[in-house]
Amino acid sequence: MFSRLRSDIQCILDRDPAARSAWEVLTCYPGLHAILLHRLAHACWTSGLKWLGRFISHIARWLTGIEIHPGAVIGERVFFDHAMGVVVGETAEIGDGCTIYQGVTLGGTSLYKGTKRHPTLGKNVVVSAGAKVLGGFVVGDGAKIGSNAVVIKPVPAGATAVGIPARIIPSKTGESADVTTAQGKFSAYGITLEDDPVSQAMKGLIDNASSQEHQIALLWQAIEKLSSSGHTHRDCVPDDAARQETFEADKLNQLMGK
Repeated sequence: MFSRLRSDIQCILDRDPAARSAWEVLTCYPGLHAILLHRLAHACWTSGLKWLGRFISHIARWLTGIEIHPGAVIGERVFFDHAMGVVVGETAEIGDGCTIYQGVTLGGTSLYKGTKRHPTLGKNVVVSAGAKVLGGFVVGDGAKIGSNAVVIKPVPAGATAVGIPARIIPSKTGESADVTTAQGKFSAYGITLEDDPVSQAMKGLIDNASSQEHQIALLWQAIEKLSSSGHTHRDCVPDDAARQETFEADKLNQLMGK
């Protein structure tokens, strides 16, 4: 029991730079308190003491602002960071090493009792502030859910889900969808360098348009050289021919935040 508690405290010290000591984490972190109370509530629930499990869960909600159904399954080293307003449903499963921020809902879309209504998070998943993960599907290991995203379909391992409804950005390396170090540095709030598919698409269009204008300018310059050397008629080059590039790709990319 104490080794598990030490592991819970250490995972918070590793992921939260504001945590200064184990004593501070033990006494001042509601996410840790919610985990400890949930273990007690879950033990009651699985032992058939349903009301007592729900009552302990209710007390934990009142004390921490984090509502975890006693039937939910939570793995090792799970960190509820800030986590006010988090709701975890009855059939939800949270894998080892996950990080869940404030305002997150792991909810269900079905009203049928006894079915898998809530999501399953794999290992080391980051669910950012305000995200809603709704349904009995799987979010793969190492996936990231962006802030305020509404996820209603499975997320592959290492992928990033952003938007409403969430769009899935597949992993490029097979491990993580963002640009990470070889050590796999923890990404607070799931922020990545390439987490917006719309801006990525716009950047691709901007780069393509810039390349086309460059090629057109080169063609007109070549035609102008041929006409000046007498190989072609001068009338082949109109006065308004785009001999110089005017497309401001860098400026547009800056506006897109790239």
